[in-house]
Amino acid sequence: MTQVSINTLVEGAISGNRIISFPTDTVPALAARPDRSELIFVAKRRSQEKPLILMAASAEALWPYVQGSPAELNLWQQVAGCYWPGALTLVLPASEKVPVAMNSIDRTTIGIRVPNFPLALKILEQTGPLATTSANLSGQAPRSSVAEIEAQFPEVLTLMPSELATVATGAIASSLPSTVAKWTGSNWEILRQGAIELEC
Repeated sequence: MTQVSINTLVEGAISGNRIISFPTDTVPALAARPDRSELIFVAKRRSQEKPLILMAASAEALWPYVQGSPAELNLWQQVAGCYWPGALTLVLPASEKVPVAMNSIDRTTIGIRVPNFPLALKILEQTGPLATTSANLSGQAPRSSVAEIEAQFPEVLTLMPSELATVATGAIASSLPSTVAKWTGSNWEILRQGAIELEC
């Protein structure tokens, strides 16, 4: 049985030895310490050409992982201020702080996001930024329940029902994935239209 308390879940992620799963404002996430991202690629049978998203509890925790001019940083921070926490992933130029394991094929960019979900934020506040992706084998539909995630990934730590019930009260998840917007150097390119219309 891999259903555990929040404390045990957090400890598993921080140790670097375990993949964890938790609900977000979109689909449930698989997550691991950024420098142990290979755990996720192996578990999902995912191509290295499909990078992971770096998720954190605050924008401030994510800015060290990107690099740009002062004007660009100011613009990115404005957009983040409009939509975060929320279902918007920004793909930005990566700094040297991004572990090779997260994006071994293309080291130039990194996708970052702050989810709008109290339970996810509570976990990320304790773990620090995590490499994340949807909870499913590559090419399959995202799994939406703990039972489905456990069936497909028996080694992944998930939260016990009592933890989900107490912390997630009032939180609403969308079945839509996050919108993915890539900075081209002068504008935003929408790589995936999801729950958010980028207008800011």
